[in-house]
Amino acid sequence: MQDGIPCGTSPQEWRNGCRAHHTHKLFRWIGLQTRAFALSGPWSQEAADVAKQLDVDPSVGLSTAEAEKRLRESGPNSLEEGGEESFFHVFLELIREPMILLLFGVGIVYSIWGSVFDAVTIFVVIFILVFAEVFNDYRTDRTIAALKKLAQPTVRVLRAGKTFVVPSQEVVPGDVILLKSGERVSADARLVESFGLQTDESALTGESVPRLKDARPLSGGDVQIGDRNSMVYSGTLVVSGRAKAVVTATGMSTEIGRIAGLAKETKEPRTPLQSAMAQLSGYLVYLAVFFSFIIPLLGYLEGRDLRQMILTGLSLAFAVIPEELPIIITVVLALGALALSKRHALIKRLRAAETLGDVTAIVTDKTGTLTENRLRLSYLYAGGRLSEASSPLSADQARLLEIGSILNDLEPGADGKLAGDPMELAILTAAQARARPTPGPSPPPKLLTEYTFDIHRKLMTHVYENGGGVRILSKGAPEALLARSTKMSKEGLAVELQEADRTEILGRVGDMAGRAQRVIAYGFRDARAVPATRDDAERELTFLGLAAFEDPLRPEAREAIRDCERAGIRVIMVTGDYEITAKAVAESVGIDTSGGIVDGSSLDALSDGELREVVKKTSVFARASPEHKLRLVDALKADGEVVAVTGDGVNDAPALRRADIGVAMGQSGTDVAKEAADMILLDDNFVTVKVAVAEGRKLYDNLRKGVRYYLSCKVALVSIFLLPILLMAPLPFAPIQIILLELFMDLAASSTFVSEPPEKGIMERKPRDPRRKFMDRPMIGSIVAGSGSLFLAVSLVYFLALNLGRGLLEAQTMAFGTWMIGHVLLALNMRTERAPVASVGYLSNKAMIVWAFTALLVLMAIVYVPWLQGVLRTTSLSAADWGMMAVVSVAATFWMEAVKLVSWGHRKSDIVSMW
Repeated sequence: MQDGIPCGTSPQEWRNGCRAHHTHKLFRWIGLQTRAFALSGPWSQEAADVAKQLDVDPSVGLSTAEAEKRLRESGPNSLEEGGEESFFHVFLELIREPMILLLFGVGIVYSIWGSVFDAVTIFVVIFILVFAEVFNDYRTDRTIAALKKLAQPTVRVLRAGKTFVVPSQEVVPGDVILLKSGERVSADARLVESFGLQTDESALTGESVPRLKDARPLSGGDVQIGDRNSMVYSGTLVVSGRAKAVVTATGMSTEIGRIAGLAKETKEPRTPLQSAMAQLSGYLVYLAVFFSFIIPLLGYLEGRDLRQMILTGLSLAFAVIPEELPIIITVVLALGALALSKRHALIKRLRAAETLGDVTAIVTDKTGTLTENRLRLSYLYAGGRLSEASSPLSADQARLLEIGSILNDLEPGADGKLAGDPMELAILTAAQARARPTPGPSPPPKLLTEYTFDIHRKLMTHVYENGGGVRILSKGAPEALLARSTKMSKEGLAVELQEADRTEILGRVGDMAGRAQRVIAYGFRDARAVPATRDDAERELTFLGLAAFEDPLRPEAREAIRDCERAGIRVIMVTGDYEITAKAVAESVGIDTSGGIVDGSSLDALSDGELREVVKKTSVFARASPEHKLRLVDALKADGEVVAVTGDGVNDAPALRRADIGVAMGQSGTDVAKEAADMILLDDNFVTVKVAVAEGRKLYDNLRKGVRYYLSCKVALVSIFLLPILLMAPLPFAPIQIILLELFMDLAASSTFVSEPPEKGIMERKPRDPRRKFMDRPMIGSIVAGSGSLFLAVSLVYFLALNLGRGLLEAQTMAFGTWMIGHVLLALNMRTERAPVASVGYLSNKAMIVWAFTALLVLMAIVYVPWLQGVLRTTSLSAADWGMMAVVSVAATFWMEAVKLVSWGHRKSDIVSMW
């Protein structure tokens, strides 16, 4: 056996030749296990019965031969990855698109009839598009790869009565695995023996507190995963204790494998902009084909040179085909993503940058998102007094803190730091913070015997040396410790525990639990000798007090949620924690709880239609599983919501992928969540979601402006050629000039719109209706106005030059120059839709100013540099020519600014302040 592959089988054979051979065996094995546990889950059966069904003796384990046989049948204990498409396959898919095929046709014809320079330029654009698309398609399912990293590289197994350390891929159903503190569980398994075992399942269930495990079966077959205390699950971490367990599921049959399957099957939805641009691109392709045919035809009928007209038609097709539109969208979104990264929001997929501004609902988890995912000591109750852990303490409270710091099972981890139960770490940290400096550390009392936490007794007890006798220290659930207590400590004295005292103590526990706090009770008893049994140790205790722990809320979370709701964005909390905790956290951060709290079991009973009605009024969901999150996202999207999901655990991965935008925590998030998400919050700060939404809204507005300008230039260019054909006049641009204008100027100008400052009150308005078309009536009207202005300026200068006796080359150069000047001025005027540009500042967009000056300098070089004159078919111009071009260009474009000034009611003071 090597790397999880049976001996005698090469990796390539395993992946290819043997995969089909083993598929039916895998299904047969899964079928056997499904039938074995069909009536009830392994958590509700006796460990011996589970072992019998799996045909293994827990005291001996599988034989080596049997383990190899099962490995061949079930396959490696790893998560399957989706197949990768080859570069050639992606390339074939791309060139089947009409837009790319037409571009190839233009390039081929230019290679035959045109210049080499023109042909190379066209093919460069084509291959840039192809490689950009290949890059996106090769972003394979890294979620599965990240899930694989959660598997323990090696695991201790019991085989033929001996302990072996084997690669985790070689673990098979029926294997007996041995667990201890600090190890990651390699497969789903039923506990056979458990000694104080606690596992951190937060990445799987979202619950921050480690789960106490016990080998005893649970009653009932339908138990939520977070309550299956007799089971351990692949990818979870052993916090403390040790155990023996028999493996019930491996690979894709585990809970993590099931989640991986959900994430793998979940398809990323197309964004509204992607759909709109796909439709628009189709229209423009047909338009390009039409004009590339009709203009050469009309020219030929007028007696023009056929070859020249064909090249002109193909140049126009090249100009009108929206090959740059995906590039513009990508560039604008990429620059916007860069701006977001400076605000601690890392965009992994550019579609997220577009979707951010449209978000109408945020589905967030609790642990690690609204809270800090760390426990701290918050309150101490002792001697009838309740105090914050950071405030001055009474003698009883100080004694409780001291005993709490002693009574623990913490052990040094691989990094030398203590590791174990987070509550034990929290109380020890609090005690150390209060400790006074001493000449040397005080040695801890000598531990004589210990009784690990028992999930049924709900107590943990240690016996320490204490002078000539022993001191028994116990901690656990308040009701369990009170049941074994006969006295309580008040002002350092042990007094009789009255019924009124019990009522008050349990009332304090209820109050703390209602504030989403975890409560541990402490007690003690002095004895002359070490108790002979656990029952003897845990009797007639003196109740010392309570310690309350909390997972602190992020201080900025409440304000961020309030800002989101003010912007018309609904915040919904979904957690794997209990209802009382979920409600307390939700109320603390300002999430609406008037619609009640719905738990996972209630969700299971709802149909999809009923769930859609429930989610309209309910904003808090508790004891939720990955399937529940998926259903909630689907229900919200079915009602037309644009949904963002925040999360940090393995359990969040499917919902992160299904959402319109998945947001993972960068610091506390698992690799799985980060790979499944569209955006990562580098600072794990919920307020960054609000900042990202504001940036997203600005980005969408600017992208809309950029596309509007780009399409205006397209329409103007076609119109400029159509008029001379109809008037039987010479064409204003040479084919190479069309390619130059299209390739360099429009793309650069459109990309500078990303630098536009945001409109005022951007977070005071409601989210954009996702059903609203990208190409709505105001945008179409603006495109018509912009293209008409540019068309008018170029046509007027061109025909004036011809009528004034200028030569054709000079008139074409003036038309080219007017286009360059006019489309710069048009870009400046299109920076705003309704407000005048002065309201945002003429110089506020530095990128566009730099582009404008660069465009004018390039124009000067094209007109006056002899080498460029020959290549681009231009000639030198006089001062009078430049004056005509400038006056016409300004008059034809700045009328739009004048209209905006009148409608806006602009004031001079605003202009001065904005400069």
